Amino acid sequence: MQLKRVVVTGIGAITPIGNTLEEYWKGLLSGVSGAAPITLFDASKFKTRFACEVKGFEPTSFMDRKEARKMDRFAQLAIVASDMAVKDAGISKENVDCDRVGVIFASGIGGLTTFQEEVLNFAQGGGIPRFNPFFIPKMILDIAAGQISMRHGFRGPNYAVVSACASSTNGMIAAADTIRLGKADIVISGGSEAVISEAGVGGFNAMKAMSERNDDPATASRPYDKDRDGFVMGEASGCVILEEYEHAIKRGAHIYCELAGGGATADAYHLTAPHPEGLGAKNVMLAALKDAGMRPDEIDYINTHGTSTPLGDGAEVKAITDVFGEHAYQLNISGTKSMTGHCLGAAGVIESIACIQSVIHDIIPPTINHFTDDPELDPRLNFTFNTPQQRTVRAALSNTFGFGGHNACVIFKKYVA
Repeated sequence: MQLKRVVVTGIGAITPIGNTLEEYWKGLLSGVSGAAPITLFDASKFKTRFACEVKGFEPTSFMDRKEARKMDRFAQLAIVASDMAVKDAGISKENVDCDRVGVIFASGIGGLTTFQEEVLNFAQGGGIPRFNPFFIPKMILDIAAGQISMRHGFRGPNYAVVSACASSTNGMIAAADTIRLGKADIVISGGSEAVISEAGVGGFNAMKAMSERNDDPATASRPYDKDRDGFVMGEASGCVILEEYEHAIKRGAHIYCELAGGGATADAYHLTAPHPEGLGAKNVMLAALKDAGMRPDEIDYINTHGTSTPLGDGAEVKAITDVFGEHAYQLNISGTKSMTGHCLGAAGVIESIACIQSVIHDIIPPTINHFTDDPELDPRLNFTFNTPQQRTVRAALSNTFGFGGHNACVIFKKYVA
């Protein structure tokens, strides 16, 4: 069968470096770091005492207090990003068939903070089982998709995708496939994460996965730098409105770009470490290119997973050179986690939004915090260190990799009627 085309007609973002799409994009191009001492809890006894928090977020500015109390912070952020994207796309009950509008929204962990609070309250209450009646609906990670659908009356396919830090990329691929196969006209897709809490920070600290550069948080996330020492935790939510091309044209929607294709693979190697040869990363980029019907030399920009971990960055670089060959040295590469931190299940969508903006505006956001070249990384690659670079961006590729060996990759290209 002839697959339908998928285009992007709306965008919403709330991130550690900007609470709107415009602020986020400005922050990326300005090389702003979102890292600062943690304010969401007392982190004074933790090995890592900083993170990339969303700043100045007050949920009651976007929903009434009663509704806000029924949601974990990750779902609140999801509502805000999706509201922005729906408004941006000009979607209303009057101009779409709500039975044909789906919501596929991801999270890597979901309501961890709610879970922590409820268990602590139980323990501190002498074991008396007094739980919040909204404990379970606040905690489960599919609730963001459910809340978005109820808020707007969208009755199409509705579920969550979870694959650790690849979650929202896999969610966008599932959304695109739903449209390509004619099962929906529009899918609201994206991801949200908010686990900057004792359990979240303590858990990743125990794994020795996070930077402990407490004396200089703003420079702690430094992908591809010789002295990188782990990722910086972030929180965020991003949303893209994916729409079938003919449907978008018919309703007069503004089209930002086209989602050309995506791929998903597994490392099948280790619980948390990447395959040392970057095998899963290599295979997922090849799968995305095949799905998009594109050649490697048609890609101009890669937004890398680039978490600032010693093993992960090197494996991804090897995969890029294996896939792109000599064209790898014509690419721009950047790791925007250097600014936003690692937003876990939301990373894929906010980095895809960076790709979309690059395709629209023909400019590459930088990898900030580069101080010392890593002799183990190919020096011929253009990592877009510290300063954005102007260039024509015909197509951009976004990589995300998650614990468990999950790999997902999505490609956006300029819209041509």
